[in-house]
Amino acid sequence: MPKLTIDGQEIEIAPGMTVLQACEAAGVEIPRFCYHERLSIAGNCRMCLVALKGSPKPVASCAMPAADGMVVETDTPAVRGMRRGVMEFLLINHPLDCPICDQGGECDLQDLAMGYGFDRGRFKENKRAVQDKDFGPLVKTSMNRCIHCTRCIRFVTEVAGVPELGATGRGENMEVGTYIKKALTSELSGNIIDLCPVGALTSKPYAYVARPWELNKTESIDVMDAVGSNIRVDARGEEVLRVLPRLNDAINEEWISDKTRFACDGLRRQRLDRPYVRRNGRLVPATWAEAFTAIAERLQGLDGRRIGAIAGDLACAESMFALKSLLQTLGSPNLDCRQDGAKLPSQLRAGYTFNSTIAGIDQATACLLIGTNPRIEAAVINARLGRRFRHRSLPVGLIGPYVDLTYPYEHLGDELHLIGAIASGQHPFAERLRQAERPMLIVGMAALARPDGDAVLAATRWLAESCGLIRPDLGWNGFNVLHTAAARVAGLDLSFTPGPGGYDLAGMQSAAEAGNLDVVYLLGADELDMCRLGSAFVIYQGHHGDAGANRADVILPGAAYTEKDGTYANTEGRVQRSELVCHPPGEAKADWAILRALSERLGQTLPFDSLGQLRAAMVAASPVLGTLDQVTSAPWSEFGIPGIVDGYQPISYPISNFYLTNPICRASATMARCVDAFLGETARKTGTDD
Repeated sequence: MPKLTIDGQEIEIAPGMTVLQACEAAGVEIPRFCYHERLSIAGNCRMCLVALKGSPKPVASCAMPAADGMVVETDTPAVRGMRRGVMEFLLINHPLDCPICDQGGECDLQDLAMGYGFDRGRFKENKRAVQDKDFGPLVKTSMNRCIHCTRCIRFVTEVAGVPELGATGRGENMEVGTYIKKALTSELSGNIIDLCPVGALTSKPYAYVARPWELNKTESIDVMDAVGSNIRVDARGEEVLRVLPRLNDAINEEWISDKTRFACDGLRRQRLDRPYVRRNGRLVPATWAEAFTAIAERLQGLDGRRIGAIAGDLACAESMFALKSLLQTLGSPNLDCRQDGAKLPSQLRAGYTFNSTIAGIDQATACLLIGTNPRIEAAVINARLGRRFRHRSLPVGLIGPYVDLTYPYEHLGDELHLIGAIASGQHPFAERLRQAERPMLIVGMAALARPDGDAVLAATRWLAESCGLIRPDLGWNGFNVLHTAAARVAGLDLSFTPGPGGYDLAGMQSAAEAGNLDVVYLLGADELDMCRLGSAFVIYQGHHGDAGANRADVILPGAAYTEKDGTYANTEGRVQRSELVCHPPGEAKADWAILRALSERLGQTLPFDSLGQLRAAMVAASPVLGTLDQVTSAPWSEFGIPGIVDGYQPISYPISNFYLTNPICRASATMARCVDAFLGETARKTGTDD
């Protein structure tokens, strides 16, 4: 282990560390602009200069490998003078935009200028002028402020995998841009806003809206997909103004998707803020008492088997548990949390979670994708796969329609009969999986949300077992299911699925069409064919006026994910909790509280009066939901129903439009602008459209 002396302190470090990393390990802060721990080293800002004993010149600590016996000085008068000189050069052309710059108060250049800048400039020449670039509807540019750190260029190339940014020119004439005038097409493009150490790249929707010291900051969880990215929600009063990533190396590192970051304006548009009851074919405003009375009158004397409930993709575990408890008291076995009809088992966690864990992708040595497009379904997970390919040449195979994943892969075909061929060793890719130390399989909803989904699930289990994806000796389980809905795993943990003799989603739709189902309770369920509910009495509990509210006979206004304390389990089964940021608008209430009040009106009072009591009952019913912020490994077991896979039925990915996958996104003006910019007006489809 190399030993260095840093400012008179001897420290032992791991081999391969740079001088800057060694200084950080010793507790010495080194100023920097271009260096970022998750990007390659550029060494072009020179702000991190240090003095090295025996070296005639200062060295850039970010690019200098640490070696045994080095003596480093970071805070001598000479070093401080070097950094002041670098800062002076950086500020030669930087405009005096601080009073109007959205980066003000969060700017690395401002912070370091306080420590290393002069109180006046010595240069009288005109400042450089650079034309602003158009990066699309999300990222606002002010290229006069750019200091050429190249963080944005390295991010889109190395992490996002879409090398659309680069530098042209040299020296003072260097410009960062897209070579040709085009918008950034990456689903992770908003992260360059966080990476930019100055105000050259800022959020276009957030421009001139607020200053950081005006905002209340709340740590929470994202629900736009099933990754469970850790986020910070910034609000002023009762309005969410922006969403930023929160560091969590096990899940999203420090990146979030553009949908997570920019769809927050949809939280204040098309909201349901009061109950409604359909009278004479029209929805009219009503009081809570009138809405509950309408429901009670319709349910009076009704056989519980003629009642069904469907939970939507954004529902929290508390609301699903409360709804399931209510339907059980009414005698209904008709429950389903699988809006897309995916054939997933409840309780058998190994059959519906990402068993390798998201962080486990960094250890994978081979990967087979079946019926999934992770770039659209889970952009952060796709970035991990791309990084693993670029760093370790991870062999990736795909069964499904060809798509651009941002990294090379072997397209095996789009017919599911290939699963059996690989499992039996009759396909060349089977040998790649068997020879790999830690192979992994990722199954998407396109493969499971089919009439033969049970047989596909059983076939993928056979593939995992026959190709050695289950390695107990290494503590490795390579079988993974990639979900598209934030509510799905918690719903399966709670067995929000049909009871004995009950209908699943397809069964409820068929029964409603045939007149055998009289009441359907939609808990934020909007991604299904409402026409198939026939003449059933529909109760919609949700927060946006979307498809479910349009079909409803009674609307109960609920709370969005930023307006309640909720529990979610991400695709790997990690249980996390969102926090209340602001209160629901108007007369809207927390979902569990609505169900508790409704149960009392129906004469079937649920046995909890507070969120704490509900969570205690929920954890008693499903103990795994009480294990917060950790992945509980599931024992390997049999799941799926062996049968014939219709190998020639085409695979159709569940998400055709990344920007419009849930009611919040569809209410977002920013997401609408993204659709217009990237997909065109004709492509304005929902997440369930073909």
